[in-house]
Amino acid sequence: MYQATKVVIITEMSILERVAEVIEAQGATGYTHSTAGGKGSRGKRSAGRGAQVAGLRQNVKIETIVANHDIAEAVIEAVAAAFFEHYSGIAYVEPVEILRPHKFKV
Repeated sequence: MYQATKVVIITEMSILERVAEVIEAQGATGYTHSTAGGKGSRGKRSAGRGAQVAGLRQNVKIETIVANHDIAEAVIEAVAAAFFEHYSGIAYVEPVEILRPHKFKV
């Protein structure tokens, strides 16, 4: 097993593609996203197709694994600077153990 860092960003679905561009520009080799719902300082958000049909705002959870904490910090700072003043969002990092480190430039 190899050490790496996972970055998790939860934000508005409407900016997914733009956030993904920032993530990759900071050195991440890829990402995974899924719809997310919950409640926070900006109110309740529903997840899933029903929310989309009803016209409710959806959140997205974006995860990426990067080689080290420095890259993770660069990703979070760039995303926060670009989006979190005008869109809801939260970001955090977690240490992870991975297989196939060449996939993450470890």
